[in-house]
Amino acid sequence: MTFDPKELTFIADKEIVSVLVTTAKDLAVSEYESVSVILAEKLGKKVELEASVDPTIIGGIIVKIGDKVFDASTKRQLEKVGGEMGKVEVAGQSLEKPAGIAEALTKKVEDYKMDVNLEEVGIIEKVGDGIATVSGMHGVMAGELVELPNGVRGMVQNLKADEVGIVLMGGETLIKEGDVVRRTGRIMEVPVGDAMLGRIVNSLGQPLDGKGEIKHEAMRCIEAPAPGIADRQSVDVPLQTGIKAIDALVPIGRGQRELIIGDRGTGKTAVAIDTILNQKGLGVICIYVAIGQKTSTIARIARTLEQHGALSYTIIVAATAADSAPLQYLAPYTGVTIGEFFMDQAKDVLCVYDDLSKHAVAYRAMSLLLRRPPGREAYPGDVFYLHSRLLERAARRNAEAGGGSITALPIIETLAGDVGGYIPTNVISITDGQIYLESELFYSGIRPAINVGLSVSRVGGSAQIKAMKSVAGTLRLDLAQYRELAAFAQFGSDLDKATKAQLDRGARMTEILKQGQYAPLPVEKQVMSLYAAAKGYIDDVPVHDVTRFEKGLLAYLAANAPELGDSIRTEKKITETTEEALKNAIADFKSTFVITGEAR
Repeated sequence: MTFDPKELTFIADKEIVSVLVTTAKDLAVSEYESVSVILAEKLGKKVELEASVDPTIIGGIIVKIGDKVFDASTKRQLEKVGGEMGKVEVAGQSLEKPAGIAEALTKKVEDYKMDVNLEEVGIIEKVGDGIATVSGMHGVMAGELVELPNGVRGMVQNLKADEVGIVLMGGETLIKEGDVVRRTGRIMEVPVGDAMLGRIVNSLGQPLDGKGEIKHEAMRCIEAPAPGIADRQSVDVPLQTGIKAIDALVPIGRGQRELIIGDRGTGKTAVAIDTILNQKGLGVICIYVAIGQKTSTIARIARTLEQHGALSYTIIVAATAADSAPLQYLAPYTGVTIGEFFMDQAKDVLCVYDDLSKHAVAYRAMSLLLRRPPGREAYPGDVFYLHSRLLERAARRNAEAGGGSITALPIIETLAGDVGGYIPTNVISITDGQIYLESELFYSGIRPAINVGLSVSRVGGSAQIKAMKSVAGTLRLDLAQYRELAAFAQFGSDLDKATKAQLDRGARMTEILKQGQYAPLPVEKQVMSLYAAAKGYIDDVPVHDVTRFEKGLLAYLAANAPELGDSIRTEKKITETTEEALKNAIADFKSTFVITGEAR
């Protein structure tokens, strides 16, 4: 029996130490006396021995002193061996020829070294609703991973003088009061690596897609400090979403945190998915975190990404509505932790959190079950910190800090357009801008239903290429004035020519910003389309024909003048030569465009 008495600091001022000895069968009196002598010699104290018999440990001995346990039982060693056997790589081995699997397992058993250490343990006092209250474990850390019987894992959340509150990662029915909880000494961590690309995982990084185990490269703590001030650089590289209304009016930069906010069913997820689809070929790793969503919805999103060739550079972290509150709470932290692995390789990462409203609700449920004092709307006092520490991990690092970036697109669901709610205002104050989607616009056929007046990007033109900046310069102002005039025009029929012209231009601008789902446009096509609108080429095109005109124009330019798009993409600006050629090409196309009858 080998352990260091220095680890038992709590017995220093005791003359007699109480020790509980558990064996698989009752020992003879002489055997108990021998154990007592050995322990007294090891501890340098008088020992008061209490004997216990537990046949389930199979063999060996368990010595418990306070909340420290020396577990040399056969059961514990079998559990450890089982854990090691689970790490054996058997992927690709044929079930018809099990010799390879048997050989790998045999080698693992032969190489296994019995390791018995002094462990700090606790006893479950009560368990229910995904929460376990544990006595003992006085040295445990906040956020530490703990092991419970039958492979159940938990995370420490509450630290009190006489008890510890643990949230369970599933398997609540597999444990009971009186069970032993063991410390691991590790903060909650998840697997990371290139092998996770194209996979669907849960909040613990375990695969959900039935494609076999993931060969991870490392384990990372889910809680990590955000990059410091000295490690960051300004956000000035655009992250193209492929959505005209966003790239022109609310540009997003790599390393930015841009909130997508709106009522249920206004196209928030559609905007995020289109953004992921648009990263194809741009070298951006995408992570989609689904929190509290239906399994069927997540499956549909995965299928959409696969159909458009986007799953190969995307990781889906899924905590479904059927998962416990702790797993939903962990999901976004798992997502950003995986993202940080790629950022450390100087890669650009896009993280979508869909959505943080459900995340806050899961945290509220967890906190109330842990008996934490409730505050406004029953949320705990640290609900702001819940999201700020997550979103602050999004950044664009400078070269000295290793480069790379994480761009965050958190999603918040509002109720009846109330952006002044507790959670919405919290996240608005944390992020660098918001894209506000409005129900009225959505149901009037304007999709994406972006309210230009309430949407803003605090990075602004810094995250736009010069070509986009030149064509989108006055677009926001024009649209704002159009909306204002349109509201007044409803009350009067006598409009002067200038007002009527402005209303007509605004209606066509609104029409050209409409875009179908799963149809993101490359930035050069957006620039050419908006150039035609800004320079008045669509002013005499009927509103109902604008979308058809745009589609035909882009097809014509791709077929007859592909060098124009190439020039805008490489030069990132509209040169004089390109502009002249673009004007001629648009004029040529317009001369062939046939206007249809009035829309019904």
